[in-house]
Amino acid sequence: MLAGAAQAHPADASSGFVHPFFGLDHLLAMVAVGLWAVQIAERTGRNLALWAVPGAFVTMMAVGAFGALSGMATTVTELGIVGSLIVLGGLVALAPRLPIWAGMIIAGAFALFHGHAHGAELPTGVSPAEYMAGFMAATAVLHAAGIALGFALRRTDVAQVSLRLSGAAVATAGVFFLPRRLILSRSGRRSGG
Repeated sequence: MLAGAAQAHPADASSGFVHPFFGLDHLLAMVAVGLWAVQIAERTGRNLALWAVPGAFVTMMAVGAFGALSGMATTVTELGIVGSLIVLGGLVALAPRLPIWAGMIIAGAFALFHGHAHGAELPTGVSPAEYMAGFMAATAVLHAAGIALGFALRRTDVAQVSLRLSGAAVATAGVFFLPRRLILSRSGRRSGG
């Protein structure tokens, strides 16, 4: 009986869950949010950043997905995603002193683009609610991985340099993706990560 029930909904939540792992742009941005949350928490002395910054991202990603699912079209989604890599990676690399609320606003703004992309790529025949639950859970996992990596990389001065270099690598990936995304955004197509 349970096997039959599982087959009745073969890919709903799981297709949403795996989606962020197969787009390098999404994966890097979501890990960068976790890395940056650790830096904000360390600089403000408030562990609230570990929940608030990633939480703002997940929440606003849902808003972006709802927008796409309701038919809201945009030609800047790809550029917003690439921009998230450049800005979030740059923030990890430069480690500026910003308050938690600024981190929430920045992360949330870029999450709208990631959410829109996820919502626009809803597979045919898949429950939107289960698909969204899947990619939101995956995003939380990737944020947690970034937080864990951030804690591991903040222990020594050499590790701090590694953390900043990780941010620079994310920003560099964004610059690398930019030319193709400009072409795709003009044509209205999605690159697939």
